[in-house]
Amino acid sequence: MTNHPPLPSSPAQFISLHGKEASLVLEVHADEAPLWRYWGPRLPDQCQPGWPLRETRPLPSFNLDFDQPLTLAPTFGVGWFGQSALLAHRDGADFAQAITHCEVEWLAPGRAVRLHLFDDVAQLRLSVKLSLDPHSDVLLMSSELQNRGGEPLDVQWLAAGTLPLPETALAVRSYAGQHNHEFLLQVEPLARGTWRRENRRGRTSHDCFPGAVITTAATTEHGGLTYAAHLAWSGNHQQSIEWLHDGKYQWQLGEWLAPGECRLAPGQTLQSPEIVATLSRHGLNGVAANFHAELRARLPWQGGAMKPRPVHLNTWEGFYFDHDLARLKDLADSAAAVGIERFVLDDGWFHGRHHDRAALGDWWPDAGKYPDGLQPLARHVVDLGMEFGLWFEPEMVNPDSELHRAHPDWALQLAGRPVLTARNQLVLDISRPEVAQYLFEQMDALLRALPISYIKWDHNRDLTSAGGRDGKAAYRAQVGAVYALMARLRAAHPALEIESCSGGGGRIDFAVLRHSHRVWTSDCIDAMSRVAIQRGFLQFFPPEIMGSHIGTAPAHSTGRSQAMAFRGAVALPGHLGVEFDLRLLEAQQRDELQGWIALYKQWRGLLHGGRVWQGEAGDGVLWQLHGDGDGDGADFLLLCYRCQPSALRYQRPAKLPMLDSGARYALSLVTPAGLPPQALYNGSAPFFEALRQPGQVELDGAWLAEEGLPLPRAMAETAFIVRLQRLPLESV
Repeated sequence: MTNHPPLPSSPAQFISLHGKEASLVLEVHADEAPLWRYWGPRLPDQCQPGWPLRETRPLPSFNLDFDQPLTLAPTFGVGWFGQSALLAHRDGADFAQAITHCEVEWLAPGRAVRLHLFDDVAQLRLSVKLSLDPHSDVLLMSSELQNRGGEPLDVQWLAAGTLPLPETALAVRSYAGQHNHEFLLQVEPLARGTWRRENRRGRTSHDCFPGAVITTAATTEHGGLTYAAHLAWSGNHQQSIEWLHDGKYQWQLGEWLAPGECRLAPGQTLQSPEIVATLSRHGLNGVAANFHAELRARLPWQGGAMKPRPVHLNTWEGFYFDHDLARLKDLADSAAAVGIERFVLDDGWFHGRHHDRAALGDWWPDAGKYPDGLQPLARHVVDLGMEFGLWFEPEMVNPDSELHRAHPDWALQLAGRPVLTARNQLVLDISRPEVAQYLFEQMDALLRALPISYIKWDHNRDLTSAGGRDGKAAYRAQVGAVYALMARLRAAHPALEIESCSGGGGRIDFAVLRHSHRVWTSDCIDAMSRVAIQRGFLQFFPPEIMGSHIGTAPAHSTGRSQAMAFRGAVALPGHLGVEFDLRLLEAQQRDELQGWIALYKQWRGLLHGGRVWQGEAGDGVLWQLHGDGDGDGADFLLLCYRCQPSALRYQRPAKLPMLDSGARYALSLVTPAGLPPQALYNGSAPFFEALRQPGQVELDGAWLAEEGLPLPRAMAETAFIVRLQRLPLESV
């Protein structure tokens, strides 16, 4: 036998990070990976475990003689039998890893730290970065792996991070879905096993959202300890929650790597995506508020501040591929007349694009539709006082295109395998410099020649046969190249805004939102479907980036019809848009649409700058409340949606526990100008008649919190909107 160094025995040190209402504690030894001791509600600054963990845990029978608790980076093969944060090898050797040395690098004392973990046997360095924001309680976590050996290292899995969950964790709320039906809530119990989700579609995906919320027995919409995490990555991903033998859980999130996709040469590093995680004692709405604050602080607004979100008109469902300059100018005239502020020309404008079977990649105006280019339309739009936006799908190419005929090798493909199309298109390998350069030149030329302030950037298929020029898997290279191309365009055109669209909601994540300013939530504009989709979206993302359009009736995606009042009320709290040929509206409908647009402009400052709470009144009624601060704010807008016919004779009230129980509020009904309240609800009573007159109804915050706001009887697919203004103390 060879001699081995002793098992870790260095003294314990404790390091803590503190937020506003959250803390984490690690137990650090110089000769092993740090042990997770705590991630939970805020501890006093000087609070520490007192004793090393192993000294508080008697060993069970038939166990290893050296206790190995959950660490910041659990590794396979040397005593840890749970999910490993790293799976790697060198031609079959060095398949087992164990940290032999730990160095602590403080990036911001008490707020951010990087732990450098070395395996001197396998010749690796794993650096794990953690930062806990003092304002949002969001924990950012990422990992970087370096090959310090003399031979290549094949990496199968590198967790962006490993998080501890308490024994009180009860269930996981995740989101599945498909095209036209995103953010489909799944609630599954946590048990003595492993919960796991994997996505291998090459983009964030419709069906496997890269995040989840963990509830405890106390969790409600408004209260109870709740945990949540999201992987900021627009490609393949994996997350798992595994039961541990102390009754707690470990939660890992990271990029799913295809076979052979990551081979590190000596000295090379692999950087993981970032985990965005948080916890709150204030339930589902508490973790949502933390996520919103984090994203708002990092969205790439020009000058560092968001301007009011302009009302969109998008041409897709009104015109599809049937572009005609005269009709489009008429549409722009009609749009400006009702108050629309941004005109977005969708698919169908470029060379040979008459249907979805050809022309992707040929990014210059179609001479038949636009004999003088796009300048006449763009100038007409701008002269009307609107911004001009343009649709692209840069990552895609149709086999029937001049680009593909000239460069068939530019598409992702595998030798000997069939080239599979989806929506009649292939995927360009934009990690190749010549491909990225072509796309940049095509888009940059249009951005320089035209007054384009906005790009709708689409991505309408999953990745298959995703081999690069070298025949190796190119999924992660593709994602990085997308980010780089977006960044290059924005560097060349700093005022440019980008919308991330991927067949609707297929690319919505915190990473793509480092480079974009809006996401298209779903290709489904059916207002009834959108209620659930938007509620799932708001669990992670703030409303100002949520593309929410008023569509036509019947909806193109479902065939269902809703009244303009319901369509307007559902679209109101997001980034409002219109998506149909509004030239065809009768005068009454046009006036009603104009009223909703005016109402949005009146309220978008509150809707997009403050706190959002979501709740249920029961009996098919869902609501969301927007406020200018936390519960101590002065101004609130409550939107209630009746989604199903009532099963009760008397409607239940909406309890609003976030309001200040010591305050009093003035209530008033909110409707677009000229729209009778009966368009939003029916079955009135003196209370609801009084709501029509500002200043006539006042209620105590305690009553609204404990008993609730009375709601009217209403037919299914109707809405009820109320303003609540906190009264000054002297008037209470």
